[in-house]
Amino acid sequence: MVSKKLISIVIPAYNEEECVDELTTRLKSLMDLEEKYNFEVLIIENGSIDSTWEKLKLISNNDSRFKILKLSRNFRMDGGITAGLQYVVGDACVLMTADLQDPPELISNFLRLWEQGYENIYGVITKRDGTGIIRKMNSNLFYWVAGKVTDGRIPRNASDFRLVDRKVYEAVKAMDERNRFVRGLFAWVGFNSIGVPMVRPPRFGGVSNAHSLAVIDLAFKGIFANSYKPLKLISIFGLAMSVMSFLLLIPLFVIWIVRGVPFAGFGTIVSLGLLVFGLLSLMLGIMSEYVGLIYEEVKGRPNFIVSEIHGEV
Repeated sequence: MVSKKLISIVIPAYNEEECVDELTTRLKSLMDLEEKYNFEVLIIENGSIDSTWEKLKLISNNDSRFKILKLSRNFRMDGGITAGLQYVVGDACVLMTADLQDPPELISNFLRLWEQGYENIYGVITKRDGTGIIRKMNSNLFYWVAGKVTDGRIPRNASDFRLVDRKVYEAVKAMDERNRFVRGLFAWVGFNSIGVPMVRPPRFGGVSNAHSLAVIDLAFKGIFANSYKPLKLISIFGLAMSVMSFLLLIPLFVIWIVRGVPFAGFGTIVSLGLLVFGLLSLMLGIMSEYVGLIYEEVKGRPNFIVSEIHGEV
């Protein structure tokens, strides 16, 4: 008999005590439906301060397919995914969230495309139910900017919810970066990829931890860690300003010779001065972001620390 292929499912969970039971129920239904595959589910307890850890241990005790990795503190979603990828051994791996905004039932669609030869199958969000207008605006702005500075490498509205072949997640595992934006890493490695349209439902329960400032910080890290075009823009802008300044000096020199130098125009001078200083501050801010990323890489600290393992991993 031909042995069944193993599908690993990696799920970071932070304060998801209201979601993990429903998540488990729906994953079991999926695994029962996909009889020709074996499954392992690795849930990464990402430093929760509620009863998520206790609930996950009970789930693992009742079903050996569920294995729990407890981190020493919260390492954000990308840190949790990175931890999970270090422990899975499946022929393919699914990445998803624990709040059920990534519907487990869609994994069957991913599997059908994997069987057709696609190696990186990711969800493309066409609609976000239960999301505020500010969050939607932030997402649209991020994907527009990310697409421009990465030459379209990060697909618009692509989510972390995906199924990847072993060769794909092994390639991402080999990247020892500290500033990890997992979506960008999977886009960078390439392989035979395809997006699957999906409607992102509201959270099943609990409160979202994706606050605006944290999301914006992640967006900046995702852009700067995957492109150095902002640094090129600084050079281009500096050159353009130098050329414009030189060209403007010619008519100003003629006016100075013909009419003298009147005091009028003081407001214009101040405005231009403020504009230039503002732009210089923006440029220094962009450079400081890159310096910060370099600082994190140089320190070489681990992307996660495992505190405890429950189940056979």
